[in-house]
Amino acid sequence: MILLSDPSRQFEFIKDKLLGQFEAFISSGNYIMGEKLKLLEQTFAEKLGVSHAIGVGNGTDALTLALDAFGIGEGDEVITTPFTFFATAEAISRKGAKPVFADVDPLTFNLDPAKIEAAITPRTKAMIPVHLFGHPADMESIGMLAQKYGLIVIEDACQAFGARFKGKYAGSFGHAACFSFFPTKNLSTMGDGGMVVTSDPDAAAQIARLRHHGSPRKYYHDTIGYNSRLDELHALILLEAINYAEQWNNQRRLKADRYRQSLEPLPYLQLPYEADGAHSVYHLYCISSKAREPLLTALRQAGVQAGVYYPCPLHLQKAYAGLGYRPGDLPVSEQLSRQLFAIPLHPFLLESEQDYIVSILRNYRGAD
Repeated sequence: MILLSDPSRQFEFIKDKLLGQFEAFISSGNYIMGEKLKLLEQTFAEKLGVSHAIGVGNGTDALTLALDAFGIGEGDEVITTPFTFFATAEAISRKGAKPVFADVDPLTFNLDPAKIEAAITPRTKAMIPVHLFGHPADMESIGMLAQKYGLIVIEDACQAFGARFKGKYAGSFGHAACFSFFPTKNLSTMGDGGMVVTSDPDAAAQIARLRHHGSPRKYYHDTIGYNSRLDELHALILLEAINYAEQWNNQRRLKADRYRQSLEPLPYLQLPYEADGAHSVYHLYCISSKAREPLLTALRQAGVQAGVYYPCPLHLQKAYAGLGYRPGDLPVSEQLSRQLFAIPLHPFLLESEQDYIVSILRNYRGAD
């Protein structure tokens, strides 16, 4: 099976360097909130050009903690995209706020700035744009709306480490941004992990307290917090991986361009689009087609893993039935849920594997 993403190949690349550090790490006895985490946080903040980075347990916790730090809760509304992983809206709901969904751009699949303004009400307090599949959202337009209406912007950059928009890194535009280090992410660890970044010192201090039971110092608790810390072992792995992140992202871009050159002539496929000013890092390579189901069958029967992202948009999820959305309310997201699918793309995908995948898609004869 050719996998959508193959983190084992990525970790194999740095395995010897990691193994060389593990013995000293084990002997140190320092496994929580140590020097590795501090160094990773410093390195991460410097990379993105922000003041603070706070390591947390996972990407979902990062979103929840960021919302908490900016006082978003009961009675507040937060505008976000319906076409993303469930965690984005879940974090809003966990804080007692209400997710309000605006439709996405049909080319970038990101929150459409033209659809946001109509969703703003007196209760709107924040927006969470998602840099979906590694393509940065239009942060210039979103920032202008935020300034006009006095809204907090929290970037969901969980799929987009290293992506850039008009020369700036995704994660450096909003009041805060959230990252995931899940094993299949562009920058990843061997388990769960996350990071919140911000240039707001008060928010950074609050997130640092909240991740550790609301405690500014041992056994003293200023507020009710969480247990959401990025372990030293994951920090060690990430400190090694971050040295190669740009190289790996460039390899993703080269492979994405190779797909484009081979698949662009096929009329039954709509390939990923890169907007002006955007530098995508192709966390996933997603194709749209009316012939999705037979194409998926052909790929899987040929031993190629292919995935559907996302089969049910958030506004139509059972968990959000109480919000009152109906089929047809957000048509672009709904169409994408019927037509979009991902094919394998990662830094260590072989050219021979790519050629094989391309041959299956090119040989398909059942499309309209």
